[in-house]
Amino acid sequence: QVQLVESGGGSVQAGGSLRLSCAASGDTISTYCMGWFRQAPGKGREVVSTIDRDGVTKYTDSVKGRFTISKDNANNTLNLQMNSLKSEDTAMYYCAAAEGLYGLRCLTTLARGGGDWGQGTQVTVSS
Repeated sequence: QVQLVESGGGSVQAGGSLRLSCAASGDTISTYCMGWFRQAPGKGREVVSTIDRDGVTKYTDSVKGRFTISKDNANNTLNLQMNSLKSEDTAMYYCAAAEGLYGLRCLTTLARGGGDWGQGTQVTVSS
């Protein structure tokens, strides 16, 4: 089990960039599957990106080519670099982690709410 704390959210104009970080404590994340999810007001939670224990990444179509997920095992941190932000990216962003998963099982386990979750960081993009 890990404790997760997100940071890096804020307000930015469309076309701008933000870098989200998720600091993990309580265990090392090197063997963890991790992901970023988001929830906009009035909408359900959706997966943004995942990275499994082997470093294989997945992105939802709407962020491909704009967002990059990375796992910094040395600093026990998950990052999400977000470029070319759009107003539709506005949401609360959450970090999640589950130990030892890879491939599709990583994504499906986190997507159904499994694993450990942070409290979220708000991203607001104005057009």
